[in-house]
Amino acid sequence: MEAKENFKQRLLGLQSNLFSFAFQLTSNKEEAEDLLQDTTLKALTNEEKFAEDTNLKGWIFTIMRNIFINNYRQSVRQATIVDQTEDLFHLNISQESGLSTPDGAYSVKEITKTINSFSDDYRIPFAMHIAGYKYHEIAEKLGLPLGTVKSRIFFARQRLQNILKDYR
Repeated sequence: MEAKENFKQRLLGLQSNLFSFAFQLTSNKEEAEDLLQDTTLKALTNEEKFAEDTNLKGWIFTIMRNIFINNYRQSVRQATIVDQTEDLFHLNISQESGLSTPDGAYSVKEITKTINSFSDDYRIPFAMHIAGYKYHEIAEKLGLPLGTVKSRIFFARQRLQNILKDYR
């Protein structure tokens, strides 16, 4: 009984750290709270699988990361549609992409034009990231350090947002 209480006490003590990590993963307060709740529930229901001589914090953070990844994969699967156009132009674009309207198609053209105006140093990693490559894969293919790839994608995203901020 004492071990169970100790586990719960330690789990409660990690809640602020877990919330910070959840917010890093989701970038959204409500989603981070949901992720924290899911993680806490999963940790409590799987308490018997935790070995006392292992790192509790690492164990719980791994649970959180796995829940986040599984939720992300599920949302990607739900957002993917079957493209039945001749040129497969709409493949992997969600239903709410706006491409069905002339304004939406123009928006995509404008965004593509803006991205293509970037120098290769920023355009190529950003385009690869949008295409679904992971940071480490981009770094490997381009022969760049991982941090450089992450910062170039960040700055490309930031620049795109700034250029198109008034675009609606």
